[in-house]
Amino acid sequence: MTEPIAPRYDSSGVQQGKVSLDADLFGVTPNREVMHQVVVAHLAARRSGTAHTKTRAEVRGGGRKPWRQKGTGRARHGSIRSPIWVGGGVAHGPRDRNFVQRTPKKMKALALRGALSARASEGAVKIIEQFDWEVPRTKTAASLLEQIGVKGKALVITERTEEVAARSFRNLPQVILGHPRSLNTYDVLWASTIIFSASALETTSDRESTAGRPVQDDQEMPATTEGQDSP
Repeated sequence: MTEPIAPRYDSSGVQQGKVSLDADLFGVTPNREVMHQVVVAHLAARRSGTAHTKTRAEVRGGGRKPWRQKGTGRARHGSIRSPIWVGGGVAHGPRDRNFVQRTPKKMKALALRGALSARASEGAVKIIEQFDWEVPRTKTAASLLEQIGVKGKALVITERTEEVAARSFRNLPQVILGHPRSLNTYDVLWASTIIFSASALETTSDRESTAGRPVQDDQEMPATTEGQDSP
């Protein structure tokens, strides 16, 4: 892939040039299968899993046989809490469960790199030098998005210290906020445009530069033999 590049703007939306993006983060070949698996796991983890019904064994009452087995002309029943009775238990109903799927860290890192690379190859990554707004104002944030040509859904990634920018963007429809340390594959793929502040981009690159990669020692330690006297 060619070297990933993103346009750079000031806080008023005037383009100031272009920025070379980290090729290890924005220039890899996306793995669609891995991204799909990570997104499915992400959505599964968001499920509450609180739908729960009681079986006939859990419903209160129903311990006595409603009438004798024979001689009444009625159908045979052993409990008024059978699933076919009103007020009885539920057969094969939903139960409390945990939908969380265990996903390896390396797989999450690979999926995130693939998602960011896909957006970078589409020209959907934009960099804001610095949000130097003095007061939070939704109108200012909307004007910036219009000025830099953002249409549709957008993910704005800022540092936690850039609170004025976050408060300006948070009321806009189809805009979600993110932080470098909470960035995930689902949010990147959900948005049509990814907007980084310059400091957030640097933090993201530092965070992902070694994420999911094996750490190699610079030098191997010599093997020692127990019980051997040193010369």
